[in-house]
Amino acid sequence: MNKATAGGARHVLLYEPRVEGHHLGWLRFIVEDLLSADWSLTVAADLRPDHEATVREQLGGLVSAVALVNAYNPSGRRHGDGKTGAVLHNLRESGAAQVFLCALDEVASYCCRRAAFGIFPPAELGGRFGGIYHRPRFFVAPWWSPNRWLKQVGFQRLLQSRRVRPLLFVDEYLARELRARFPTTPIFFLPDPCPPGYDGNRATARQRLNLPANKCVFLFYGGGYRRKGLHLAVRALLALPMDAPAFLLCAGRQNPTGETARGLEQLARQNRARLINRYVSVSEEKEVFAASDVVLLPYLNHYGASGVLSRAVAAGKPVIVSNEQLLGRLVREHGLGLLFPSGDMPALSECIRQAVQFSPEVIGRFATAARTYAERYSRAAYRLALLNALDSCVKNAA
Repeated sequence: MNKATAGGARHVLLYEPRVEGHHLGWLRFIVEDLLSADWSLTVAADLRPDHEATVREQLGGLVSAVALVNAYNPSGRRHGDGKTGAVLHNLRESGAAQVFLCALDEVASYCCRRAAFGIFPPAELGGRFGGIYHRPRFFVAPWWSPNRWLKQVGFQRLLQSRRVRPLLFVDEYLARELRARFPTTPIFFLPDPCPPGYDGNRATARQRLNLPANKCVFLFYGGGYRRKGLHLAVRALLALPMDAPAFLLCAGRQNPTGETARGLEQLARQNRARLINRYVSVSEEKEVFAASDVVLLPYLNHYGASGVLSRAVAAGKPVIVSNEQLLGRLVREHGLGLLFPSGDMPALSECIRQAVQFSPEVIGRFATAARTYAERYSRAAYRLALLNALDSCVKNAA
């Protein structure tokens, strides 16, 4: 594959200015899939000195097949207004025919609020930008607010203006509802993919990570933001008897503080926890999932899908999840693990106690459910949905 060159309807700018969480993993998926279909790609990413190496590491050998531009200016800020102005700057720089935001959330709230008052994105972007809307909170939040109402009005006006296309949602229930409400808008469901290579040998992974072979390992993976519930996981482990065969593995940039940090230190001293508090490479990520028995997602007020759930399923591991929003529904309807009331630490601790005692038959049922889910939410299904969405817009523009 050759690096992107200006011109051509199949030259697209991928805009992804973030490096944390799921962002770079999804960028890699999108790059892989579009290159497989002979799209020409320019990627606007965080090429600041502290982050460029991480971007390149995630993309690996794909870097040689794309053109890279910096989503940040020499002062370390995003170009222009930091919103649609930044997107437009990189689009002009790339010479691409259209721009695809790997996370439309970067500009969605800004665009919706302005559209409610009749102020739309720059005309030069009209019909040329779309992307993946991961967390449209104003549609699914269980409460009313003036801000939520304003965004809903603006969203409807954006769709009516036909300025944003295509729109992809990782919530299949919401995508179905919106397609029914806006049948002429190019709205698609994009399955949050279960990537291959996560079902490695557990014993080997534990040896490499120096984890106990005789305990049930509970994985807490990703950022240590309070909304991800690390503090709940630590307290839940501490609430168990010291001789309970439960071990907490925390991996990713956690940076715990206060009571949570002290709790983790106590668990580590008791040989009941280990913290890998740094960036975790793709190969290391696969290892921590392979080494685990159960994956914890004790999120608080979480909207949208989760790459942690997809990786847990890819590894064939049961999950313990807060019973709310999309994640709760997916786990409940597909039988992927245990649910507990969001924020309820004693209930989480009880779920951990139950998981330690899972029989081989129960573990087998969860593994079967995971395989069924992974087949439906596969990388192949993701690729097909992504390519269909972008191809449909090229055809409609022709």
